[in-house]
Amino acid sequence: MNQKSGQNSLGLDICFEDEANPIVLFKKWFVAAEKSEINDPNAFSLATSTLDGKPSSRMILLKGFDEKGFVFYSNFGSKKGSDLKNNPNASMCFHWKSLKRQIRITGKVSVIDDKEADEYYNSRPYESRIAAWASSQSKVMKDRNEFTKKIEEFEKKYSDKNKTPRPLHWSGWRLNPKEIEFWLQIKNRTHERLNYRKENNSWNQEILYP
Repeated sequence: MNQKSGQNSLGLDICFEDEANPIVLFKKWFVAAEKSEINDPNAFSLATSTLDGKPSSRMILLKGFDEKGFVFYSNFGSKKGSDLKNNPNASMCFHWKSLKRQIRITGKVSVIDDKEADEYYNSRPYESRIAAWASSQSKVMKDRNEFTKKIEEFEKKYSDKNKTPRPLHWSGWRLNPKEIEFWLQIKNRTHERLNYRKENNSWNQEILYP
């Protein structure tokens, strides 16, 4: 790495480093975001699509990542849950304004195993666990009181805060990345972009025009 010039071997800003593994670089950028972002550095936009190509996106929270992929949780009956069930192709986008950095990740999702889902569900606050039972996510409700009453019903049903089972309709998804692009804002719209593309289980790098 060319430390003196502030660039890596590809001529990009030194923040891109000379890292062959994009998961390692993601972790470094994520750690930096945790220190600089005021709210939810793990927030990202998840884009999904129906089988006939109707797109949809929303902001959700990343709950874990490793070499196997990036994990988030949802109600299977939600709009994103329905999309992902029928079309596993998805895209994630992190944008950290404080760092002037962005990461885009594309790939296919799969449902995580029950053990992993149970462990995360049980780590959540009691109120969040009850909400997972009470919410018919993305469905139409008559008024807010309808939801409030369902929360009260499940609080009575699962009054023991240490024994609240995970609903079968609520679990996690893992996105297995095929491409990961790192973007850095540069003045005059001369932004720097480094894309990693997985081929034959290995990552190849390519610099993209802004």
